[in-house]
Amino acid sequence: MAPTQVKQAFAEDRASDGVPNVVLVHGAWADGSSWSKVIPLLEAKGLHVVAVQIHLASLADDVATTKRAIALQDGPVVLVGHSYGGAVITEAGNDPKVVGLVYVAAFAPGDGESVTSISKPYPPAPLGPELRPDAKGFLWISPKGISEDFGQDLSASEKAVLTATQGPANAAAFDATIMNAAWKSKPTWFAIAGNDRAIPPELEKAEAARMKAMAITLPSSHLVMLSHPKEVAALIENATKGASMAAMK
Repeated sequence: MAPTQVKQAFAEDRASDGVPNVVLVHGAWADGSSWSKVIPLLEAKGLHVVAVQIHLASLADDVATTKRAIALQDGPVVLVGHSYGGAVITEAGNDPKVVGLVYVAAFAPGDGESVTSISKPYPPAPLGPELRPDAKGFLWISPKGISEDFGQDLSASEKAVLTATQGPANAAAFDATIMNAAWKSKPTWFAIAGNDRAIPPELEKAEAARMKAMAITLPSSHLVMLSHPKEVAALIENATKGASMAAMK
């Protein structure tokens, strides 16, 4: 059997075992390519992976975009969110197809909370002063912010690409409140970025504890899926297995 046939057969075997699809949601100042290192690792395990391209204009629109991607999947879904994408999956995760949630250096507001409100008890993140608003209320990150506070453990070439391709985020999206937090009723996993300068690591730890998530801590910048893709992929794969087992009970 040719290598491609072996891979296809393995994927079909995994699919027949009921392993969920994986839907990835990027954060602010990013796009679906932020998962470029994680996607092939998950696909090598026979998982079906989709990276959503959210618009970063409003939480409601980003949730709707994510739910459309979920609707296209054949079978159960493990939903993964990075950074602001954590708020998106917290709302979109109420979809009945979603059987598990994975937060990657992410915000995880509760009912009636927002990204802004859950951040207030913690010291301001170092990235904050490097955000630059435009005339329409969308925020950009300065090159200095990308290099020192967003992805400080990435290569110079990666930082340059991130600076050039960043997606501006509407500041109003961070103030939008969650109606019903899916993590209250779905199994959860959490990758905490120990050296995060965009979200206080203590906030990530508190979120993981509140939702009783299976959590790992990595010595990483905010862009943990780019600096530690193997560990993040392994956590997501474990979530697909754990979610499948939970759904069978």
